[in-house]
Amino acid sequence: MKIGIMGGTFDPIHNGHLMLARAAYEAFQLDQIWCMPNGNPPHKDTVRSGTDIRDRVEMVRLAIAPYKVFRLELYEAGRTDVSYSYRTMEYFKELYPDNEYYFIIGADSLFTIDQWSHPERIFPTCTILAAYRDEINTRKAMEDKILELSKTYHARIRLLVTPLMKISSHELREAVRSGKSITQWVPEPVAAYIQENHLYTGEG
Repeated sequence: MKIGIMGGTFDPIHNGHLMLARAAYEAFQLDQIWCMPNGNPPHKDTVRSGTDIRDRVEMVRLAIAPYKVFRLELYEAGRTDVSYSYRTMEYFKELYPDNEYYFIIGADSLFTIDQWSHPERIFPTCTILAAYRDEINTRKAMEDKILELSKTYHARIRLLVTPLMKISSHELREAVRSGKSITQWVPEPVAAYIQENHLYTGEG
């Protein structure tokens, strides 16, 4: 099967994440999208809002429930040590060697992926799908970076043209803390879960 992997803290998951996943699914004719909450990411000392991994997992579950091709993947959420992408992808390749993996990242991550832990071990496991958002970096700059990574690591990287949604999880947490509605930015069950469980209201 052709599997798209979309990881993140999802704190909270929002419509932009879902738009990106659907764009990858359609553009590359994938069979499934695995949404993978990260319990202990290497690039953040802590999840700044202090949101419990169980809450973030539940929000992802609620958000993807309407989509039969989306699957909640708990491999990183269940780990107590730092989750590195190369370890996760090597694990999936070993466990399901017949699958073809597509690792979905944002445009910003494309320019820093060679600074991740052991990038030389990530690229052999998957094709990278880099979301193209013109407001952040030009297509030419992304193509130049792809060429560089391809030459250095023999990486397989494709541009993923996606609709631009000008919202971030940080902005959504701030909006909740300020008492503003976020229903236009997140699936309705996620908004209800945040309200019912009083998430983000104490964020400083």
